[in-house]
Amino acid sequence: MSAAQPADDFIVEHHPAATRSLRVAFVTETWPPEVNGVALTVARFVEGLQQRGHEVQLVRPRQKTEETTRREALRGEEAAPLHEVLMRGLPIPRYPNLRMGVPSKKALVALWSRRRPDLVHVATEGPLGWSALQAAAHLKLPVTSDFRTNFHAYSRYYGVGWLRKPVMAWLRKFHNRCAATLVPTEALRQELQAAGFRHLAVVSRGVDAQRFDPGQRSAALRLSWGAAADDLVVVCVGRLAAEKNLGLLLQAWAGIRRAQPRAKLVLVGDGPLRAEIAQRAPEAILAGQRRGEDLAAHYASADLFLFPSLTETFGNVTAEALASGLPIVAFQYAAAAQLIESGRDGVLVPCGDAAGFERAALELAADGPRRARLAAEARACALRHDWDSVVLRFEAQLMAAADAPAATPGWAPRWPRVAT
Repeated sequence: MSAAQPADDFIVEHHPAATRSLRVAFVTETWPPEVNGVALTVARFVEGLQQRGHEVQLVRPRQKTEETTRREALRGEEAAPLHEVLMRGLPIPRYPNLRMGVPSKKALVALWSRRRPDLVHVATEGPLGWSALQAAAHLKLPVTSDFRTNFHAYSRYYGVGWLRKPVMAWLRKFHNRCAATLVPTEALRQELQAAGFRHLAVVSRGVDAQRFDPGQRSAALRLSWGAAADDLVVVCVGRLAAEKNLGLLLQAWAGIRRAQPRAKLVLVGDGPLRAEIAQRAPEAILAGQRRGEDLAAHYASADLFLFPSLTETFGNVTAEALASGLPIVAFQYAAAAQLIESGRDGVLVPCGDAAGFERAALELAADGPRRARLAAEARACALRHDWDSVVLRFEAQLMAAADAPAATPGWAPRWPRVAT
């Protein structure tokens, strides 16, 4: 135990390993009410750590709607186990409602020198996450990280495919400085390991099967979409952005609409492609961002979930759709590949087989009895993936990193040089 740690930590060391409490600095650049899979998953893990008795210091950018007075809520031992530290943030280009942190190494070194955590967990690889990695190295603190977003895969959707290699090099350099990098699927672990990433461990994602439930189906909501009881409603949930492969969704939808003119397409989410989608499919219902029970009702009030994305690290919406009792057509990739048994609780298509995706969507749209069979199994599948078991696996990884030998003195992560 380091002499820099407060003496009261010695009391914790006498507890059995199963009940030992950690002081975790949890660094993220996205947090609810921002609507994205990373923010919602991070919130679940933070909540789970609190429920398990760990003290969490949440370090994140100040959101646009929050007060401008900086708060560093370190209130002493009598405080609640979640202490928020709000840092400077900037809007993300093309996503003005989202914020990213700014380089803050000096502030984090000062913060963690005053109240030393047992472990730093970095959830996102942005400027704030990089600063946290540097600050932890300076203070010889163990670090774990999440690989949550396929930035390297996004590059081809924005006309900068040449950035794929340097972005991957930076991500590898970032994560290889950590005691462990947590990934949501075994397939992603193998992919990253082949690319030179080290210290990888699989910690999946859970689903709130109480919130996302077929019982949330709403006849009134369907009526607002213009859908009668027997009309097919196709839904897709996620950002309206190029990396979600929505062009394929619209192609499949066009075929469904020709066969079933009364069918409805509902897109839940927002993003830079909203105007283009409205122009290409003016009949589509663009529901915008939805949260909580409202989001659950949008899932459950549909009849078929189409998910054409090939850039997910996991894809929480897949698990949410399953829990809502929706038959799914998706590529054999990320959460879909991990959760769905094709033909039993959904339909999986080989990655990149656009024609196969369209064909599967048309066939399932036309077969009501088959959709009903898949829907029943989809719900059963989701019930096997609760958050409690996922948080336990996450906690075990943090415990192992906190107990490992100290990081090698002197190393400090740096941005990789990119030839111009």
